Amino acid sequence: MNTMEKLQALRGEMRKKNLSAYIVPTEDFHCSEYVGDYFKAREYLSGFTGSAGTLLVMQDRAALWTDGRYFLQAEEQLSGSGIELMKSGQPGVPTLSEFLGEHLKKGAVVGFDGRTVTGAFVEDIKEKTAAKQVTFYGKRDLVDRVWEERPSMSAEPVWELEISYAGLSREDKIAKVRQEMEKERADALLVTALDETAWLLNLRGGDVKNTPVFLAYMFITKRRALLCAQKSAFSETICNELAKAGVTLLPYESIEDMVASLPAGQRILVDEKRVSYRLLNVISKGVEKINKPSPIALLKAVKTEREIAHMRSVHVKDGVAVTRFIYWLKSHVGTEEITEIGAASRLEAFRAEREGYLGPSFDPIMAYGPHGAIVHYEATPETDVVMQPKSFCLADTGGHYSEGTTDVTRTIVLGELTAREKRAYTLVLKGHLRLGAAKFLEGVCGQNLDVLARQPLWEEGLDYNHGTGHGVGYLLSVHEGPQNFRWRMGGESACVPLEEGMVLSNEPGLYLAGQFGIRHENLVLVRKGEKTNYGQFMYLEPLTMVPFDKDAIEVSLMTAQEIGLLNDYHAKVYETLSPYFTGEELAWLGEATAAI
Repeated sequence: MNTMEKLQALRGEMRKKNLSAYIVPTEDFHCSEYVGDYFKAREYLSGFTGSAGTLLVMQDRAALWTDGRYFLQAEEQLSGSGIELMKSGQPGVPTLSEFLGEHLKKGAVVGFDGRTVTGAFVEDIKEKTAAKQVTFYGKRDLVDRVWEERPSMSAEPVWELEISYAGLSREDKIAKVRQEMEKERADALLVTALDETAWLLNLRGGDVKNTPVFLAYMFITKRRALLCAQKSAFSETICNELAKAGVTLLPYESIEDMVASLPAGQRILVDEKRVSYRLLNVISKGVEKINKPSPIALLKAVKTEREIAHMRSVHVKDGVAVTRFIYWLKSHVGTEEITEIGAASRLEAFRAEREGYLGPSFDPIMAYGPHGAIVHYEATPETDVVMQPKSFCLADTGGHYSEGTTDVTRTIVLGELTAREKRAYTLVLKGHLRLGAAKFLEGVCGQNLDVLARQPLWEEGLDYNHGTGHGVGYLLSVHEGPQNFRWRMGGESACVPLEEGMVLSNEPGLYLAGQFGIRHENLVLVRKGEKTNYGQFMYLEPLTMVPFDKDAIEVSLMTAQEIGLLNDYHAKVYETLSPYFTGEELAWLGEATAAI
């Protein structure tokens, strides 16, 4: 079936339930950013493959909301589908709930799979449609009835992350979580985020592509730690180790019964922005909900000393692989046929040579020329192009290693550049260097610092339509909260102070549709600096060790301070990586990192 036929089939199921609208989000039952194939209902129906978006299907129209990272991609993939693109956050574009408030008739019924939308999401729709007296139907996954040959739910083997990598035992982590629960006077904690469960138990899995997590819930009380997961994924050894730590393994589907069994008078800690509508509705009316973020998110974001040491070392490994790739690409483009997919495969091969490499941390973005303007571009056999000795290749890639997770972007010069390309490259680099050099007081949030990266662009009336930085997990999700660099306040961008041990990306960019895209990304570690009469100062230590391409720099646009920052960084890169290179590669590295 094509997209229109799929939508018509879904509308037929909607009519059987008397639904005026049906919502299909991107998320799985755990509000995950990236999901397994079983959960890609929105992608199946719409044909849009981006990692963020919500599809609304009504009897006479359909619309899809996504953010600025995917505007160009969504326009291409939705073309001819009959689905209207809603560019979230743009002037005049209503939110999904506002759209429903305007277009639904009085007494309408809105449907969704109640396991895939959060309580906060539904509450927002309730508020915006209050005048229409809308009701909700969240009992059935209607997409399942029209999805031919739907993939099965994954249950890949779960494996142990040794304490030599994690730095804390699962017993110690559970004890810390219970201490945080006690501060909130909570009798129970419902954990639905997959990376939180994986972190808490020092376990990893393979149920989501490029993210080593497994499908599971946890229900923690003062005396019990219940893990609801697919038992077939756990070896006898791991089951025994969990039992020793006081963790009881139960069937995946039993989580609703566990939550419903909490007696009246108890207090449960749940984040209504992260917990599904269905799970929230099985909580007994006599149980008090403490609507706050899970304490695990912040505990996980602050890396242990062991994790930090490993992450420093893994960025040396990754830096060798990425730097070797840059040399190979620059020296071979134009002399042999190199496509985007071919280049990504070559970089993957360089990473695979490194000891402890486990696989990519996300699908590679290897974007030549105009494709670089598509923020989350992913080459396909249909879009794959041969790179020419001119313009840029934007390479945003990352890897999972036993010692941690990497995420790095370099915009690589392949040949002759225009003055506009050089100017754009330099403006973005100036912002990257300024943010990377930030010195700030303890208690400052990422929102306080975001302007440092954007200022060189804002001064020329330019900007980029994505956050400047996200947290990064330790052999977990490459996108981790709650820390970030963004200028928008509120909602998912709540102000979270940057603490020592947090890891974030620093990745400003500039994207000119149909022309080129630029992004410069390092991972940085939040560190404590000097303490004065004015308080504890903090700074950012660069973890990524890969040279920037000096061939695109318009030196006249840079201040003496910015030039000094770049030279200092390149000196560090050479000192760190040079022992791993010889011959022509070493000579090139010396030139690539030489002071300007």
